[in-house]
Amino acid sequence: MSKLGYLSRYLLIIKKIEKTPYTTYEALKFAMDHEFYHSQMQDEVLKVGFSKRTLQRDIKEIRKLYGIDVEYSYSEKGYFISQSEHKDKFIERKMEVFEMFNALNLTQDLSSIIHLENRKPQGTDNLNGLIHAIKKRVQIMFVYQNFSENDFAKRIAEPYGLKEFKNRWYVMAKDCKDKVIKSFALDRLTELEITNQTFLYPENYNIEEAYRYCFGIISPNANAPETIRLSFEPFQGKYIKTLPLHHTQQILLDNDKETRIQLKLYLTHDLIMELLSYGDSLRVIEPKSLIKQIKTAHEKASKQY
Repeated sequence: MSKLGYLSRYLLIIKKIEKTPYTTYEALKFAMDHEFYHSQMQDEVLKVGFSKRTLQRDIKEIRKLYGIDVEYSYSEKGYFISQSEHKDKFIERKMEVFEMFNALNLTQDLSSIIHLENRKPQGTDNLNGLIHAIKKRVQIMFVYQNFSENDFAKRIAEPYGLKEFKNRWYVMAKDCKDKVIKSFALDRLTELEITNQTFLYPENYNIEEAYRYCFGIISPNANAPETIRLSFEPFQGKYIKTLPLHHTQQILLDNDKETRIQLKLYLTHDLIMELLSYGDSLRVIEPKSLIKQIKTAHEKASKQY
């Protein structure tokens, strides 16, 4: 079997168990036969056999390749994925990427049916090196362009993790000069060097927790996250419902007059810029401090014309 056949089979196993926990072997085999019928219509050489022995081998490979633990519950008589909440989110993103990869590989001529955006993120060539440094707990050296100060400076930092926002990648690292944890954009990071100087990861720092109530990449300020209520016009509300602004989003009202949501976030520049992008289809209900910032920004923008 081709590598594509194996990878496609792994994807189907994960998708089926993720959607229906405690899936039986029989249900997995039925899904496998059904799904691969469509794949084989596009790729006649794609052959996928499936047995209980095959499933056990696949479970080992899935754990090895993706870090996803598929286990069997004797009480529920089915297979399930055993992961934490944080890993569940990561698995979901992995599956998105792999599904896209799988679909693209099953179609030979894509130029006439798929139109990719011309823009692409810069600095991703450093991802492997940064991941290595983060896992090995070693310091990194690099030249960084600071937009606010309009200069280039050599930095030494302790890398803690990577974060994505709006098609840009950032490394979260403690600047060894001022001992402050900062976000460094990879598209402004050059001349990366992986040193042999090790460091201890701070016990009180967790990227997931640090950005739990943040929209974007700007670190939390000294204030506490605030309850934010926004009202969207019904048409725009449809998009907000299908692609939530943040994981804290709750729908308060949804009718033919408005879609009203509630969020719990820090009031950062990234959030302000996102809200301004909705123009007159958005009305901020609270807090008052956010209303004032949005109103002031709109007033300054109108003076440009």
